[in-house]
Amino acid sequence: MRIRFAGIAAALGAAVLVSEATARDFASCAAELRADALKRGISAATFDRAFQGLRPDPKILELQDAQPEFVTPLWDYLAALVDDERIADGRAMLARHARELDAVERRFGVNRHVVVAVWGVESDFGRIQGTRPLVQSLATLSCGGRRQQLFRAELTAALKIVDRGDVPLERLTGSWAGAFGPPQFMPTTFLSLAVDMDGDGHPNIVDSIPDALGSTANFLAKRGWEEGEAWGFEVVAPPGVDFAAEGRRVKRPYAHWARTGVRRVDGRPLPSEGSAGLIRPAGTGGPVFLVSRNFDAAFAYNAATSYALAIVHLADRLKGGPAFATPWPTDDPGLSRAERREVQERLAAKGYDIGRPDGVIGEKTRRAVADFQAGLGRPADGRAGRIVLEALRAGR
Repeated sequence: MRIRFAGIAAALGAAVLVSEATARDFASCAAELRADALKRGISAATFDRAFQGLRPDPKILELQDAQPEFVTPLWDYLAALVDDERIADGRAMLARHARELDAVERRFGVNRHVVVAVWGVESDFGRIQGTRPLVQSLATLSCGGRRQQLFRAELTAALKIVDRGDVPLERLTGSWAGAFGPPQFMPTTFLSLAVDMDGDGHPNIVDSIPDALGSTANFLAKRGWEEGEAWGFEVVAPPGVDFAAEGRRVKRPYAHWARTGVRRVDGRPLPSEGSAGLIRPAGTGGPVFLVSRNFDAAFAYNAATSYALAIVHLADRLKGGPAFATPWPTDDPGLSRAERREVQERLAAKGYDIGRPDGVIGEKTRRAVADFQAGLGRPADGRAGRIVLEALRAGR
């Protein structure tokens, strides 16, 4: 027993030493950050208030280093982001904020449907913005982990936002990496693109919906959005198309695509002017799209084809457009958020610990799904798809 207690005491002592060393390192780094911030015009009062009692958050570095083991298939991603709930909520927001959206369209020439679609995909219309104090997250990343210079620039920008009085320090919360507000802007993006739409003299994307909507539209406009041009079309491509030689960046005239036999799935003709690239985001057998520079503007928001497709498809659905005509290349389609909650509720009823059913498939839910799949004799990959839902409904 003495040996065990001695070992525990030694371990605790080592932990205290590590903690003290970490605190010293952070204090030294914070002094560097302060000197740099003051050189860049941040007031000493703002910096000192933001850093008063501040400690690094080790969880932030864990999140930065974590490599996701579960890769979300495109059909799962879109099933949750463009579901009946989000379409209904988006239409409600279009009606509720019609006046603000009128002003946004007049000023930036970006249609209200795509602006509201970004709002819905980025933060579920402001419901999910992140709750971590931004200065603590960015200070932690500025003093440890990878890409410290990048995060030091974001930290300086965040302090400037506070220094200018645009967003109060206590309201500056967001994701572990620093994105904040309903549009989920990084601080440097805020400084370059956020706008004051409500006329109070400050662009505040956290507490002002007009500012958040206008800033989103400004982002898209600055990235090349051209109102009146379609983002693209779902199409049917003839056999023999070399998709490896095509892609979003390879824009060809619509006339070229018409000559090669590419046609819209709805039977309407392709535009007589303009150009587009041909993409097949889910691989062989899945939907095919011609995408214009407006798709590129949506892509710039998060640099992912799946993300851009969610934005433009949700915008179309908000206008009353149909779902994609071509099925995804899977025998196990994705689930809406309501269906994901049902999976969680049915697993909880079987005794699994999945936490609060919220439609978000996290680690607890994946573990429960994997165990349930094993009981079915299926590969235990932890994915909650149609097969799992139907099996749960059948009482298996």
